[in-house]
Amino acid sequence: MIAAFEGWNDAGESATGAVSHLLTVWTHQQLAITDPEEYYDFQVNRPSIRVDAKVVREIIWPNTIVYAVSTPHLSNDFLIVKGIEPSMRWRRFADELLDLADDYEVKLLITMGALLADAPHSRPISVTGSGSHPDVAERLGVEISRYEGPTGIVGILQDAANRRDLDAVSLWAAVPHYVSTPPSPKASLALVNALEDFLEISIAQGDLPDRAKTWEEQVDHMAAEDSEVGDYVKQLENSKDANEIPELSGELLAREVERFLRRNPET
Repeated sequence: MIAAFEGWNDAGESATGAVSHLLTVWTHQQLAITDPEEYYDFQVNRPSIRVDAKVVREIIWPNTIVYAVSTPHLSNDFLIVKGIEPSMRWRRFADELLDLADDYEVKLLITMGALLADAPHSRPISVTGSGSHPDVAERLGVEISRYEGPTGIVGILQDAANRRDLDAVSLWAAVPHYVSTPPSPKASLALVNALEDFLEISIAQGDLPDRAKTWEEQVDHMAAEDSEVGDYVKQLENSKDANEIPELSGELLAREVERFLRRNPET
């Protein structure tokens, strides 16, 4: 099960952008939808009106949808969860999703999130993977989460999965805080690549790399026109470069080679 939610967990809509990309490149069908009356405050997340080609009006309610994805070319199928962070009844919400995971014999929960960070847009977007429990983190080869403080629905889902003995990991992208306005395709691409690396699979990238490149060029242009922003970006770049571990470049190159080989098995 791969899940992402709009709201507090989703800086620049990077995580939901990554999940939307998965739904674009993987064949899927809607499996379940939450009851919006149960979980959303409509004064916080208001319904919207859509008018079709025949000028027929439809109310679109805030909700969370679960999609079934069949990937016969891979060793696993997936449940994709995309929605809005609920306003209330978080424990019941988590239980509803994980009950569905139990019904479909889900073995691993992967949540995606994004946070604002002092990071330069011109460098690779960092993605951190962490486990819901030290034992899980060690077994799956990710970091142990040491975060303390307020949490979102992603943290609640991770805890609920741990209580059910369901393996759970979380992937978080660091989005430059000075360009947090969505969308953030470069951060979404980083999350997709991190998911590839973690699962050791190949995921079609579609137009995501082109959109990421366009986004970076637009931010470059903004920084060039605003000297204050440009100076700040240079400070972040210098700090980022100075703190890079020398071996890290080799690790990044190795990951890129592995990713290339997965996408081009005939090479």
